[in-house]
Amino acid sequence: MTDAPWFALWTRSRHEQVVREQLDRRQIESFLPTVTKWSRWKDRKKKIDWPLFPGYCFARFDPHDRLPVLKCTGVVNIVSVEGEPAAIPEHEIDWIRQLVDTDLAYDPCPMIQEGMMAEVKHGPLAGVVGRLIRKGAHARLVLSVNLIGQAVSVEVDAADVRPY
Repeated sequence: MTDAPWFALWTRSRHEQVVREQLDRRQIESFLPTVTKWSRWKDRKKKIDWPLFPGYCFARFDPHDRLPVLKCTGVVNIVSVEGEPAAIPEHEIDWIRQLVDTDLAYDPCPMIQEGMMAEVKHGPLAGVVGRLIRKGAHARLVLSVNLIGQAVSVEVDAADVRPY
């Protein structure tokens, strides 16, 4: 159902991938953004895709037909406000998806309240809006999923952004 809203699913610890696979089997559109990190064992190192927002997976479904989602193993609950599933603005999901589809380096970061909103004007993130943080000559853009209080930051050229 492409016109249904996106929702955040709160998952059991380390069950994000299991939830995504079950949603896919039930033909429920899902999105699990990941970040590649090195994992170290005693005898080797390996690159592993970790959930960008640990404990959360996103799904698009009719909130009045949420039982199939809640029955997925590993789903704790649907992130809700006043007992009702809270929809995530589609553009927030689109912006995170646009970021993870690039070759840019990005890292999860805590949600940041201060700083100005900025829009990227050039490059692979053109049109993406986030909170701009300046660190000396470098600038970082923070893209957030406000409902779950999670965000991801990416380094951008300060010349490529403008106030939103």
